[in-house]
Amino acid sequence: MKTIVKTITIGLVFSGLVSNAQTFTNYTTLEGLSHNNVTCLAADASDNIWFGTQEGVSFFDGTNWTVYTTATNAGLVHNTISAISVVSNGDIWVGTDYGASKFDGVSWATYTTAEGLGDNRVNHIAQDANGTIWFGNYDGVTKFDGTTWTSYTTADGLPFGGVVHIDFESNGDKWFSTDLGGIVHYDGTNFTDYTTSDGLLANGVRSVFIDDQDNKWAGTSKGVTVLDNTNQWAANHTMMYIMPAPDTLNPVEDIAMDSQGHIWAGIYVDYLVTVGGIAMYNGTSWIDYDMTDGLVGPVIRKIIVDGQDNVWIATSTGVSKLSGATSVDEGETELVKVSIYPNPTNNSVNIETSSKSPLTVFNLLGKVIYSDNQNSEITSIDVSDWDKGIYLVQAGATTKKLIID
Repeated sequence: MKTIVKTITIGLVFSGLVSNAQTFTNYTTLEGLSHNNVTCLAADASDNIWFGTQEGVSFFDGTNWTVYTTATNAGLVHNTISAISVVSNGDIWVGTDYGASKFDGVSWATYTTAEGLGDNRVNHIAQDANGTIWFGNYDGVTKFDGTTWTSYTTADGLPFGGVVHIDFESNGDKWFSTDLGGIVHYDGTNFTDYTTSDGLLANGVRSVFIDDQDNKWAGTSKGVTVLDNTNQWAANHTMMYIMPAPDTLNPVEDIAMDSQGHIWAGIYVDYLVTVGGIAMYNGTSWIDYDMTDGLVGPVIRKIIVDGQDNVWIATSTGVSKLSGATSVDEGETELVKVSIYPNPTNNSVNIETSSKSPLTVFNLLGKVIYSDNQNSEITSIDVSDWDKGIYLVQAGATTKKLIID
């Protein structure tokens, strides 16, 4: 387990070993899973866990396991599960490449394009506050209000490549992540696309999570980008989990949040070596966990946090439950007040701080553009030869944005 200390992290990290009272409990076919390749998971109101696997659905109540497959349960459309969701009335919805199925506690029913799905290849299922169920699929997104099916595709304004993840703002607006087109905001009328031109690290986005403040956390192929509650760029985090060179950036598979407001990211890359783990952000530091800490495997699929703040991690080699994980006490860090003016600028900029602190300016690739030990509380910098774009100014534990236009 490593701690990466950085506020609004862009490539610069500090690592150290820490100790926590965390416990990993691993589950495989030996314990009762129907298959070790677990692709998705969900918790119901009683904190029972439902797993979508390569060989059907597994249900775990903390003691006993129940397995559902096409061989024993008529109505389950296919055994290879790609999405699973527990909705408000307790029904279990699963998605596959051959349509969706619903389990009402007694029997399974199948839904395909014949019933109204826009595409049988389902990536994600989520229910909004009004009870409408949304299906992200290879062709776009479909909603089902219990009676009527409505689908949206590129013809309606979605980018090419389909929808892989869905979440909802407090006002009911929908956000879709896509494999090729960034994240998409749907306000019920218009689709607005946010891509690298808006500050995303990459346009391949596997997960979008909206926190209690309506900040959007986009898990991209190069790390996490945060948009604030006005949908403006707020932060990038590119090295939450330390990987061996040359794998430095963190491809994010999923994002979740616990009851303390900690953000959890599942990270996995398969390039020269297969490496993966999970990382928790406590607002200041990233703390990561992998197989050296007890995680069952490196190929991270999905993560959820149950009602007891246990973190469940689905991998290709089984499931891990992480219990008792807490943030590392890094001590009290005084925030330095930072004023930047003029901002935007294209000539010179003044950076004024409330105390003398080391000052560093990064570009969005994490390269240090300027550094100063700050013998004074006002620093003037000539930026006339800097490239246009967004830069990050860090003084102490405070980071602010500088725009060169």
